[in-house]
Amino acid sequence: MTLPLEGIRVIEVGQALAGPLAGVLLADMGADVIKIEKPDGGDDARIWGPPFGPDGVTSLYFYSQNRNKRSVVLDLKSADDIAKLHRLAETSDILIQNLRPGVVEEIGIGPEAMLARHPRLIYCSIWAFGYAGPLKMKPGFDPLLQAYGGMMMCTGRAEDPPTFCGASINDKATGMFCTIGALAALRLRDKTGKGCLVDTSLFDSAVHWVEGQVNNYIASGEVPKRHGTGGAVIVPYQTFDTADRPLCLAPGNDRLWARCAQALGHPEWATDPRYARSAARVKHKAELLPLIAAVMRTRTRADWLAALEAAGVPCSPVNDVGELAETEQLAASGLVQELPVGGPKVVGLPIAFDRVRPKSARPAPRLGEHTDEVLRAAATEDDDLSRTGR
Repeated sequence: MTLPLEGIRVIEVGQALAGPLAGVLLADMGADVIKIEKPDGGDDARIWGPPFGPDGVTSLYFYSQNRNKRSVVLDLKSADDIAKLHRLAETSDILIQNLRPGVVEEIGIGPEAMLARHPRLIYCSIWAFGYAGPLKMKPGFDPLLQAYGGMMMCTGRAEDPPTFCGASINDKATGMFCTIGALAALRLRDKTGKGCLVDTSLFDSAVHWVEGQVNNYIASGEVPKRHGTGGAVIVPYQTFDTADRPLCLAPGNDRLWARCAQALGHPEWATDPRYARSAARVKHKAELLPLIAAVMRTRTRADWLAALEAAGVPCSPVNDVGELAETEQLAASGLVQELPVGGPKVVGLPIAFDRVRPKSARPAPRLGEHTDEVLRAAATEDDDLSRTGR
């Protein structure tokens, strides 16, 4: 299939997750992503295992986040290699970097210097805390931003300690926001002919996740409480134990609640003034939730799923990752793909174009696998630009 970003070249100067995730999203959509790696071991994520990929030494994590890319080894402390990076930038559209704050300025490839020399370049910086404020020079990792950004205090039960979300959601969100910003900047360049600077940060992403709670605090002055698996403004909207396995119940409006009450064997709950309307259920949830919990424990999860789905009530089994991986839905989605050249199976791009999900054309690269190929081509392209006066 023809991919939407074919003809776009990206330089990725980063490691770990947020930067490489932005790079792999662009690569999966057809961009030529050139991953710049340091000579001493490359991206730190190469050794983040087990599990490891088919070569036995490269982490599965690295395979997943770096498929479809070309690896070029450059020592960015070397003036000669910085010159090579500039040659690559001459024919590139986007540069993504998530190095430690201050490093790109120290080595002369900060946004001001790069945009002055390459005015059509879209320069994407991924920060921990952003480009402004007292913490702008601090490094950051996902759990630190889950802590600082209030997320841990919004997750879990009130009686539990601060709770970490198992997925690296700030890293991943920042990679996605970086991608969105880069694509928007490409569209802007179509109009103006000029590149621009795109800044994203794990802090911005962390605040974005709790925007509702922040908005409510600003409006009311009240610090949000934790609600376990439940919601703050919809009741019931959470998991319940059944006779064997947990189930998530989410009747999100009064009509669905009436069906739910009927399926639970208590149609009177739908007309009781304490429970009939959403705001009343929130007010009286301390009374209502134990009643629902007691009923749910009387039958197995399979029984409840059948009854609730027959009544049109939104519900779901609470799957562990193994159960998810074995679902017919995941198989039907085509989201899991096997990388070429005997690569492992990984989760691919969560986007389809005309109902076709792009497949990876390349496995994750070996360290420096494409250094000679890319630099030779860059030198030729640079000569061509010089001859044409561009």
